[in-house]
Amino acid sequence: MKLIILDRDGVINHDSVQYIKSPEEWKPIPGSLEAISRLAESGYRVVVATNQSGVGRGLFDMDTLNAINDKMIKAVASVGGRIDAIFFCPHSAESTCDCRKPKAGMFRQIGERFNVPLENVPTVGDSLRDLQAGVSVGCTPYLVLTGKGAKTAEDPALPVGTKVFPDLAAVANHLLSSKG
Repeated sequence: MKLIILDRDGVINHDSVQYIKSPEEWKPIPGSLEAISRLAESGYRVVVATNQSGVGRGLFDMDTLNAINDKMIKAVASVGGRIDAIFFCPHSAESTCDCRKPKAGMFRQIGERFNVPLENVPTVGDSLRDLQAGVSVGCTPYLVLTGKGAKTAEDPALPVGTKVFPDLAAVANHLLSSKG
């Protein structure tokens, strides 16, 4: 099984320092929906792993998070793609949970749910914590320069071997041209 793990905010949709708190605020990054569609058409199982501390902070509730994710799923479907699963951490940064990236709990859950080892599975993020979570379970890190990515690219703690691309569409082009 080919699997790819994507962060949401800053990778699939435009990010906001005030959090994406409603479906109306969720706006796809140009080319991201089509990239997901091409990956899915090529046999990738597309999984989203996203920190959503706005829930834990009381900025929005689970119904709102579900509505935002539903909008994303429908937007991807409208261009012929699919998202196979969405994993999220609703806890605030102060939480001691093991699911909030950079911890690897969500990634371990993905491996268990899909019954696959995560070694060399591409993981795409725009922040250091996205990449650190994936690398800790053996994923191959891909940094996109959208969202917080341009700032993250300058971080000396960037995991060794991180592949850097302008956006998710460029990652998809690379994976599909090189067969992963």
